[in-house]
Amino acid sequence: MLIVFSGLPATGKTSIAKALVKKRHFCYLRIDEIEHQILKAYPLEGDIGSIGYDIACALALSNLRLGNTVIADCVNPIAESRENWKAVASQLNVPIVEIEMMCSDQVEHRKRVETRIADIEHFILPDWNAVVGREYLKRNEPRLVIDTAKLSIESLVTQIEAYIATFQC
Repeated sequence: MLIVFSGLPATGKTSIAKALVKKRHFCYLRIDEIEHQILKAYPLEGDIGSIGYDIACALALSNLRLGNTVIADCVNPIAESRENWKAVASQLNVPIVEIEMMCSDQVEHRKRVETRIADIEHFILPDWNAVVGREYLKRNEPRLVIDTAKLSIESLVTQIEAYIATFQC
């Protein structure tokens, strides 16, 4: 099974994905870490495009072939990245579980953006203007939408686990 966490920065993707990984021992792929290592090794000017997503899809495919459940932690802002995850799942005929994270409380979301501390060494987090100005296309496909504004990580993980269970045989 391929589980794709999507959403703007500071909506809780990483915190919730990591909590689920710790509880269920799934394989975890985080686009921020992949892209950060690429830029550290090969400093590029401007946007690195889909390189991080391409690598993550290849790693997901390898792990899915081994029978592992994979969690991808990414913004996943455009149709191309979303279709690429679907293609990975389709190639191996495994279910794809799409989870979109959001924070409906704009004051809370901004507070998270402005107060969070990077958990990747030397990683530069986006500021509020970068988050709200980021391209993020609306979605219409079936997915679980999680509002992280009020509930605890534990209760959100429980909600996600119940949703995942509907995809398992």
